[in-house]
Amino acid sequence: MSESLIDRFLGKAIAKGRLSVTFPSGKRHELGQPAEGFPEVAIRLTDSKVARDILLDPRLGAGEAYMDGRIVIEQGDVMQLVQLLRMNKPWERGGELRPPSPLRRIRDGLKFAATSFNEARSSKRNVSHHYDIGNELYRLMLDPAHMQYSCAYWAEGVTTLNEAQEAKLAHIAAKLALSEGQRVLDIGCGWGGMAIYLARHFNVGVHGITLSEQQLALAEERAKAAGVSGRVSFELVDYRDLAGRGEKFDRIVSVGMFEHVGRPQFETFFRCCANLLTDEGVMLLHTIGRFGGPGTTDAFTAKYIFPGGYIPALSETLAASEKSRLIHTDIETLRLHYAKTLRAWYANCQANRDAIVSLFDDRFYRMWTFYLAGATAAFEYGGMGNYQIQFARNRRTLPLTRDYIQGMETSLRPH
Repeated sequence: MSESLIDRFLGKAIAKGRLSVTFPSGKRHELGQPAEGFPEVAIRLTDSKVARDILLDPRLGAGEAYMDGRIVIEQGDVMQLVQLLRMNKPWERGGELRPPSPLRRIRDGLKFAATSFNEARSSKRNVSHHYDIGNELYRLMLDPAHMQYSCAYWAEGVTTLNEAQEAKLAHIAAKLALSEGQRVLDIGCGWGGMAIYLARHFNVGVHGITLSEQQLALAEERAKAAGVSGRVSFELVDYRDLAGRGEKFDRIVSVGMFEHVGRPQFETFFRCCANLLTDEGVMLLHTIGRFGGPGTTDAFTAKYIFPGGYIPALSETLAASEKSRLIHTDIETLRLHYAKTLRAWYANCQANRDAIVSLFDDRFYRMWTFYLAGATAAFEYGGMGNYQIQFARNRRTLPLTRDYIQGMETSLRPH
């Protein structure tokens, strides 16, 4: 029974490309048709419960079965397997649009209501789950120069991950429209790459905040090694607590942190940011976002990767910020930039497989690469992208046109 069900389930999902499935009984099913550009993958299910787990929750069931070695990939790799499934149902597949069924409305509404609140008391625990697993893993995966764990910017002529992350920093710095002597707040500062970059290129003071103890320690170490510790400081503090102290900053930058805020806290986040800004302040928010309307976090990601995380729709982000009288002065959509970034991280993990396994184990490596593969597919064929949103408290603070952004960005790029 399970073989026929999984056969029908995957058969509906795969029209182009080829998936060969070998069941525990030894039977082999060939699904789909070879097609140019579509992967050909062969998998083996080691026990009869795998099919049941996949049918109950496709992403969580498949993810856990792959982590546990109960799904064995015999041709191709996990990136190609996930890509094959996503390519057959791209977000922008076109066709006639129909309203969702009443049952789906109820189901989606219940899932949406269950989204984590991510209150202050749980935020540090959620952040530690992902970022305090060890700096060495991130050293092996990310660009060594800046250790940027967020979408890079693949500008024209950029070919390497290092170049793309440097281009991202320049792109964001240009949008901040910095002036000498200003005070900058970096919310979710990671390992200090953004703060160090701004301190090196502009005569400004930068204060980075994080909830990860391991990130804090390495950020301070990297700032000292870069010779900018006199202009850069880091602190283990929640943005809500910092806002409560009444401090003010000329600029705020936040890259890859908003996804951890949690939907019910969006308005609180923007109110805190508005209160942290001076009356002439400017903010640049870089975040993953949905192309469509609000959604839910899948069970695998919520359980193993980003507990408490939520990817916002642009409509949710703007609606929350509007309530704090923040003016959206510039919005840019990065469509395929994160897909290219994730593929570079995946390649680094493949190249450093033995080192990652020695740090953790095979199960962790399979979990991590399944996460990267799923994320890549979401940005290549699913409904995910990145947004850079520039905010200002005063409509007269920034120049009237965007020309200043290109001019500053060009001056920051290596010649």
